[in-house]
Amino acid sequence: MKLPFAGRLLAVSLMAALGTIAPLQFTLADAQKPKVALVMKSLANEFFLTMEDGAKAYQIEHSADFDLVSNGIKDESDTANQIRIVEQMIVGKVDALVIAPADSKALVPVLKKAMDAGIKVVNIDNQLDAAVLKSKGLQVPFVGPDNRKGAKLVGDYLAQQLKAGDQVGIIEGVPTTTNAQMRTAGFRDAMDAAQMKIVSVQSGNWEIDKGNAVASAMLNEYPDLKALLAGNDSMALGAVSAVRAAGKAGKVQVVGYDNINAIKPMLKDGRVLATADQFAARQAVFGIETALKLIKGQPTGADDKGVIQTPVELVSK
Repeated sequence: MKLPFAGRLLAVSLMAALGTIAPLQFTLADAQKPKVALVMKSLANEFFLTMEDGAKAYQIEHSADFDLVSNGIKDESDTANQIRIVEQMIVGKVDALVIAPADSKALVPVLKKAMDAGIKVVNIDNQLDAAVLKSKGLQVPFVGPDNRKGAKLVGDYLAQQLKAGDQVGIIEGVPTTTNAQMRTAGFRDAMDAAQMKIVSVQSGNWEIDKGNAVASAMLNEYPDLKALLAGNDSMALGAVSAVRAAGKAGKVQVVGYDNINAIKPMLKDGRVLATADQFAARQAVFGIETALKLIKGQPTGADDKGVIQTPVELVSK
């Protein structure tokens, strides 16, 4: 039956109205999907690239649950730029921020600003300074491994290859970061227990070139050095080059921390004795899962200190 003109006009109007409802519903549903920002340290470090890749893969698997925006800084000590990134995320009105802070103290004020804006903040990789958090009246969950425990596992394994009284040097990460401090403490625990002589502790800023320079200086100053304990694998790579250049390959042991891909061939051929795996590809994922729980008002499983501990394991040949 053919409708009169007025009826046809009404039908067209109804169809047009219905056509606008579906896109509106999609837009509203999309707007309700939380946006999570991942803010890392240096993307020149393979560890953080692996972390980012893991986070992106997880988001693709859970694309209906949240959106992800990821950022990193140029080098490990570019704290000012990391602060600017957090400020940009505040302006962008993200729902949650998962951060591996370049500095355990300097990032706290801008993270307070984020939390005051209603953003859920989760700390990964490098733990924020507890005293500074307390002074700002903040509680931020930390999702990550026990760095001291991981470093002690590596140090204990190294000690089995040495004898009491042997000289060793520690190449530390950025000294204002909690994970650098904890890894150095773990190395010290192991070396002290085995009665090794720690002759030098110097910062390699988490970087290959700086780690190489520090290792070279230690080898030159302490010709009887038997081992170099690097706070991450990037610095261990630099130390391996320094040992080779000094003609001491096989005479000076090198250990690291992180188990990045670049270190694996060196574990096989003995240029690196051991490292610790804290599962880089899952680090950010653990943090994102916690952030989504906070957004939903669900319990995170943190202990009474606000820590959600993740695994760390010794890796050797």
